[in-house]
Amino acid sequence: MSGLHIPIGTPDGSRTEHAENLLAPNPSAMTLDGTNTWVIGGDEVVVVDPGPEDESHLRRVRDHLGERRVTEILLTHGHFDHSGGARRFAEMVRAPVRALDPRHRLGEEGLGDGDVVTVAGLEIHVYGTPGHSFDSLCFWLPQDHAMLTGDTVLGRGTTIIARDGGLADYLRSLDRLRADAEGLEAQALLPGHGPVLPDPIAALDGYIAHRRQRLDQIRAARAQGARTPRQIVKIVYADVDRSLWAAAEMSVVAQLDYLDRL
Repeated sequence: MSGLHIPIGTPDGSRTEHAENLLAPNPSAMTLDGTNTWVIGGDEVVVVDPGPEDESHLRRVRDHLGERRVTEILLTHGHFDHSGGARRFAEMVRAPVRALDPRHRLGEEGLGDGDVVTVAGLEIHVYGTPGHSFDSLCFWLPQDHAMLTGDTVLGRGTTIIARDGGLADYLRSLDRLRADAEGLEAQALLPGHGPVLPDPIAALDGYIAHRRQRLDQIRAARAQGARTPRQIVKIVYADVDRSLWAAAEMSVVAQLDYLDRL
């Protein structure tokens, strides 16, 4: 890989040799700076996660491409902040949408673990990484030694386990990504939100350690008498902004389900 370009202050314009990020204007506590829309390729491109249904963003992506043709649109998962604009963008550029969940596809081809998508002589290897959601995928770009991680790994902080996800799956996905990052000599993680992570091993080790720590904290909260998810959030997430407590409660529900199944 020729190196990373990481702009100061915003992930917009971050890039590797063959992948470039165009940031959607949907910042929030949950989406960080906004959704990262990744463009991969050369004279022909694949667009990953067009983002929400925001006409200005979709037009910006289309206009940025100029004469380059979009061969396919890929979704890391079906949550609206990643997929909401896919149908409209597909109309703009006349390209199919491929996703694991059939509800988000436009065209006959799905997308799943082990698939390889090619564009402009490049390969995009598909990894099934359920957990954040049941349909979460990551995309490995061997030419750039980079992995697009969607919401499985974020550029800042940690991700939630959504209602359509599961912690057991998520832990297995993190372990898989950690092993593959080492085996493939990954040099960057390109997340669905937040800045590029130039040290994949450290990022994934931090994610795995954080999940184990949270489980220990929830065990301790239960030992103190906390029973409901909200009671546990008040103890375990006391230092987290209250605006994020509803999201934290989703993760606590997933963690309690995981612990109860051990």
